[in-house]
Amino acid sequence: MTNPYRVLLFIVAYNAERTIQAVLQRIPVELASRYEVEVLVIDDASQDATFERGRAAGGTTDVPFPLHVLYNPENQGYGGNQKIGFHYALERGYDAVALIHGDGQYAPERLPALLEPLSSGEADVVMGSRMMMRGEARRGGMPLYKFLGNRILSTLQNGILQTHLSEFHSGYRLYSTRALRAIPFDLNSNDFHFDTEIIIQMLRAQQRIVELPIPTYYGDEICHVNGLRYARDVLLASLKARVQEMDLVYDRKFDISGPGEESTRYRTKLGYDSSHSYALSAVPAGTRVLDLGCGDGRLAEALRARGCYVAGVDAHPLPPNVVLDEFWQHDLNEPLLPVDAAAFRYILALDIIEHLASPEAFVQGLREVVSTDPGVRLVFTTGNIAFVATRLLLLAGQFNYGKRGILDMTHTRLFTFSTLRRLLEGEGFRVELIRGVPAPFPEALGETTLARLLLRLNKLLIRVRPQVFSYQVFMVATPRPALEYLLQRAETASAARAAPLTRPLSQ
Repeated sequence: MTNPYRVLLFIVAYNAERTIQAVLQRIPVELASRYEVEVLVIDDASQDATFERGRAAGGTTDVPFPLHVLYNPENQGYGGNQKIGFHYALERGYDAVALIHGDGQYAPERLPALLEPLSSGEADVVMGSRMMMRGEARRGGMPLYKFLGNRILSTLQNGILQTHLSEFHSGYRLYSTRALRAIPFDLNSNDFHFDTEIIIQMLRAQQRIVELPIPTYYGDEICHVNGLRYARDVLLASLKARVQEMDLVYDRKFDISGPGEESTRYRTKLGYDSSHSYALSAVPAGTRVLDLGCGDGRLAEALRARGCYVAGVDAHPLPPNVVLDEFWQHDLNEPLLPVDAAAFRYILALDIIEHLASPEAFVQGLREVVSTDPGVRLVFTTGNIAFVATRLLLLAGQFNYGKRGILDMTHTRLFTFSTLRRLLEGEGFRVELIRGVPAPFPEALGETTLARLLLRLNKLLIRVRPQVFSYQVFMVATPRPALEYLLQRAETASAARAAPLTRPLSQ
């Protein structure tokens, strides 16, 4: 074969001396006609002769594939053992790795069908499912309590993660090594919920997951899983991953971007109550607008659709197909703006000042430019560190930075209503409007009934106590007139008032 598709059949084994040879012998010989195959067995510090039985099977006609058997001198756990095997596959340049259990619970005979979607490029992950064929799991001997537990946990996880997998708890998995390279699987648990965490990572990385039916077999193998602990662990992992999307907690192993995702750019939030929709409603139609930190440009486009002339400034280039009247790529930490801010009636600084090295210098620089025109309006938004969710997390001893949200890892400063107001007033602005912004539930939960209900409830609570229930702070400010401006006005007014006094008496 020219450039054959290379497959590692990886068998995790623990105290499997009675079954390991049978599992090896059941690997279909036909795989050799399509793939370059190696079999890797890693014995995870078994207390029996698993290692010796595995080695004895090598070089026989029953196992016509290269066989490599390793032994962990210390038990690494079910997840830890997988990490070693996946690392082996990546280091040796395999195209795919198929995970098989040494106790014979998953049929090696299904390997040709399970490998097909990977080798044809139709999938990045293939999961063998015992739940796709109605009644098959119970006919295969799955105990009722395990069947019910599987269905309940899978249903809950699908609801939490917004997926539609028939089951999360099959150990028969095949991964392309390209997909494995896209995720930090080495950060996952060494325990049994490694399988849940790696699927969450594949989902976050937008890898294509395909499920195919497999037969169910339960023999006299010994189960090493503590069911209640396992259920707790998989649900906590699923909840943590989901809540991380809401920017309330952070775990490095779930910090994964899919292909083409822009991880540094904030998404514009329009179509519901948000800082961007409030800014859009605050700007009159036909106005000249300077959007500092214009991000993906969607807000600027919405303003242009209302007849506004919009100039944008951002540290990143505009996305393709976004057109503004003017645009400058510029770091707002620099003291001088590349555009004359005084030429605009509205200046937007949405979710900007918390990212800057010196918010005071930024605000001072704006005032110096616009102080000769008290009619200009500046719109500021920032996260409210006093938001109730942050308070509750602090009460629980948590202070979790994340990729987005109030505790974004790129934030250099944290604000409340009063601290933002003090900043603006201290730098010579007059705050004309203060408004609390609800949490972006539609962004986190999608355009669902639950998201709309939570948004409505949040708005009601903001009326009661904005300092506690506002996710963000929205302020509109005008510059206090500069002393030079006031002096000129005083001189002009004085000259006008003194004019009648200097006229000749005959007049």
